[in-house]
Amino acid sequence: MEISRSAFASGTSTIQSGQRRVDQAASDIASNAITQPQQPTSTPPANQVNPSPRAAEQTRADLAESLVALRQGQNEAEAGAKVVKTADEVLGTLIDTKA
Repeated sequence: MEISRSAFASGTSTIQSGQRRVDQAASDIASNAITQPQQPTSTPPANQVNPSPRAAEQTRADLAESLVALRQGQNEAEAGAKVVKTADEVLGTLIDTKA
């Protein structure tokens, strides 16, 4: 009797994919610099450029997307672990039945 390894391969592949997604999202979050609002000065220098409100909104949107990707990666890795665990249990049951 031959047992297919596709469940194990699928589970481990999903775990690795989830881990890559988590790593990428964590890297994006760590590199995302959130700018603090500058204190208003009475007379700003002529060459000072004020950051636009859109830049802050874009930073928050990038951070939100990275946090969502982090959670997706976590769920993906957990699902892969459940597949591997189930495949292990099925294999154990088959071995017990055969013996």
